[in-house]
Amino acid sequence: MENKRFSAYFSECIIMIKQNKTNPYEKYKETQIKTANQGKLIVMLYDGAIKFLNQSKESIDANKIEEAHNKITRTQDIIMELILSLHLEAGPIAKKLYNLYLYMNQRLMEENMYKKKDPIDEVLKLLIDLKEVWDQIASQYGPGDDKAFNKNQSINISS
Repeated sequence: MENKRFSAYFSECIIMIKQNKTNPYEKYKETQIKTANQGKLIVMLYDGAIKFLNQSKESIDANKIEEAHNKITRTQDIIMELILSLHLEAGPIAKKLYNLYLYMNQRLMEENMYKKKDPIDEVLKLLIDLKEVWDQIASQYGPGDDKAFNKNQSINISS
């Protein structure tokens, strides 16, 4: 009888883990997102975009075209989130980032049509450079400290 209860409990746990209800990594990620300031969230978006671009390069090398397409599409979705996070009224830096993000998306569309790695490498370099700057900005503020990212304030990135 005890063995049956354990077996049922174990099966229930496996189902919950598969549904990510108790997956420790998913919980950690969720907590990280909920407690991060806006700068850290932007860094997390850059991390995801960089990861997907690297995976798309590997997929192209392995001739896994559909997988490469999916990774590029996920990167484009992240870039769209970066665009939506901009406060264009904040000044010229936001407008320049907007144009840069549009350019990156255009290059990734070209890559997705022709499956060449040159556009990926170009966008990857841009994202890595931007991530480094945002890492510095985000590290100046604590979790949940969004006063520096208020749309009516500018962020000092000249250090």
